[in-house]
Amino acid sequence: MMSGSGADLTVLFARMRHGDAEAANAVMGALYTELHHIAARHMRGEAPQHTLQPTALVNEAYLRLMHGPDTVHDRQHFLALAAQAMRRVLVDHARQKRARKRGGGLERVTLEIVPGKAPYNVDVLALDEALVALSQVDQRASRVVELRFFGGHTDREVCEILGEKLPTVRRDWVFARSWLKTRFQPVARG
Repeated sequence: MMSGSGADLTVLFARMRHGDAEAANAVMGALYTELHHIAARHMRGEAPQHTLQPTALVNEAYLRLMHGPDTVHDRQHFLALAAQAMRRVLVDHARQKRARKRGGGLERVTLEIVPGKAPYNVDVLALDEALVALSQVDQRASRVVELRFFGGHTDREVCEILGEKLPTVRRDWVFARSWLKTRFQPVARG
């Protein structure tokens, strides 16, 4: 975790975006472990044969953040942006893999929609499409799924990132899971 204040991160990120290598090293050093932990948690839900490793996911997401917004308000905002970047990396990776295999190779992820029930084995592109559709119905619920699934955040962390109260985030999570459940079939247990 970052040893300075949120203002420090904002200043460092702005300096980094303007080519300051020292600031880039400071940001990466302060948040790399946390980003890697999030990526590792997420990659545990991926198919075992997935070719993207947590370190590569973090590095690619980080590079994309370099071309992202000019302003990062605080640590939570940075982590929310990182979750979005990780989602984009995984979706782009799945698209490239599908294109190389001419439609035959789908990247699958395991999505636990109902706790304690059979997980859903979902194509990452189908999940992305579902989240885009969900955002048309309920933008905040879509962000909750993105932060929890792609960012690996807990309910309390999502509250901090979105600036919402815990009951609101939990209600959005329940709604989003129900909405997604109608689109995906659970994995058969063998």
